[in-house]
Amino acid sequence: MVRWSQQLIPTLREAPAEAEIPSHQLMLRAGLIRKLSGGLYTFLPLGLRALHKVERIVREEMDRAGALEVLMPAMHPQEIWEQTGRFDVLKDVMFKIKDRQERNLVLGPTHEEIVTDLVAHEVQSYRQLPVNLYQIQTKFRDEIRPRFGLMRAKEFIMKDAYSFDMNLEGVEKSYQAMYRAYERIFKRAGLRTKVVEADTGAMGGSASHEFMVLADAGEDGIIECEACSYAANLERAEGVSRGERVFADAGQSTAVVATPNQRTMEDVSRFFKSPAVRLIKTLIYLADEKPVAALVPGDRDVNEIKLKRALKVVALVLADDATIAKVTHAPVGFAGPVGLTIPIIADEKLKGYRGAITGANQADAHLVNVDLARDAKIETWADISNANAGDGCPRCEKGNLVAKRGIEVGHVFKLGTKYSEALGAGYLDPEGQRKTAIMGCYGIGVTRTLQSVIEQSHDANGIVWPISIAPYQVEVLPINVAHAPTMEAALKIVAELEAAGFEVLFDDRDERPGVKFKDADLLGLPIRINVGEKGLAKGVLEIKLRHNGELRAVPPEQVLATVQACAEELRTGVAVL
Repeated sequence: MVRWSQQLIPTLREAPAEAEIPSHQLMLRAGLIRKLSGGLYTFLPLGLRALHKVERIVREEMDRAGALEVLMPAMHPQEIWEQTGRFDVLKDVMFKIKDRQERNLVLGPTHEEIVTDLVAHEVQSYRQLPVNLYQIQTKFRDEIRPRFGLMRAKEFIMKDAYSFDMNLEGVEKSYQAMYRAYERIFKRAGLRTKVVEADTGAMGGSASHEFMVLADAGEDGIIECEACSYAANLERAEGVSRGERVFADAGQSTAVVATPNQRTMEDVSRFFKSPAVRLIKTLIYLADEKPVAALVPGDRDVNEIKLKRALKVVALVLADDATIAKVTHAPVGFAGPVGLTIPIIADEKLKGYRGAITGANQADAHLVNVDLARDAKIETWADISNANAGDGCPRCEKGNLVAKRGIEVGHVFKLGTKYSEALGAGYLDPEGQRKTAIMGCYGIGVTRTLQSVIEQSHDANGIVWPISIAPYQVEVLPINVAHAPTMEAALKIVAELEAAGFEVLFDDRDERPGVKFKDADLLGLPIRINVGEKGLAKGVLEIKLRHNGELRAVPPEQVLATVQACAEELRTGVAVL
């Protein structure tokens, strides 16, 4: 029997000031976690029970999909990361250490290199493929700004799986198996997710999808179509511009207009009494340390992920003031494409722009009547801007795009041969020829998934747990522990429920009823049984469902059957009469 009085459940009436979003506040208030330092958290007993249930669901579905569980080291030799070229890419987020022999080691932020090295040594024949290896393990990332509790932490638990196949057909089969497993995992955990197209980023590969939990507190921008199934994260999203491209005075020669101290898009738009879409924003970047100009419409932002991909560079940063002055001959805020001698990459949405306004590459001056095709030397056209809400859909071409926020809980990648080639993971085919294995990668943030459930499922009073991952399924709450018949009835109910396989938290504290009820709502266990003198006098006990507040008064002999029916309803979503 689990008695509240013997547990560590330090509930708080108020949320600590550090907690910015509801799920972080509630995990602290309900006594699920405690902060050790920035980005580092201790799981307390109730939080750990819920975490283990998420892990169990993940493990069951990975096993069901045919993946094999392994456990790889969290500490890696630095040289294996250097072999794939990713040390330079990820070194800023890695924790780096040395052993007593002065060998360089890192704490793993992910495990592509490590699993590929394993397969390179253990898999030799096509008969051993396909294979999919997964683990549930702690990862380490030196976040610049840890925030939102478990959402962006320095140490977190992740499920990462890696598939190895002989051909693209096999890769697609493995990818779809993991995709379907993820759908089952998040559904079982009680999460409503949105699958969006995503950028492959530092992972590399040809395609990827993110599983997003829609939430106002989400750090990731999502664009989706109102009319079709198209959805993508902001890094990947495309949009069809429906704005003008030919403006007043199109066809006339360019002219310099004095614009003292008018540096920002807002300043210039107001000065010329023109919409921001007529302006062309010119940003100077250092791409692999070489200056390049990026052009986007004035009402849009440069998408640096897209820009980096279009330029095919490793390093991309905004140029410093001195570099900008050197290549534009003007201070920051007055750059424009006309007359630049450095490479220029322009957003595809600028094609056909005539009569536009740009910086004049002179202090306190802008150019009007700019025709990009006529006046500037564009080296590359590419999609390098963020999609905006209101853009046309690039898929159905009928619907409008809308913007939302989301929390990434899962990501699936088609990696290709980036890692297997670098680390020698291959096999001998039936003819004895050496071939390179083709990889996929599949990650789930386990701790982030747990907090995302709370972010999506709570109310003004506290957490509303899905029954699948609730720390306990039922709470039995005797209103007055000093009343012997009340305690006798409550203990009998606990015994019956536990004998039937239910996980029960027994609130045996000698506290005021209001305190116990508030704590019960804060913890948010799915089913609560109130045992009180008044109800016993009437021959009934009170069952309360946390998700909708429904109260059911039932005789003691019907409590078990009623709880079983309620639990089945919560598991399946189908009402049981």
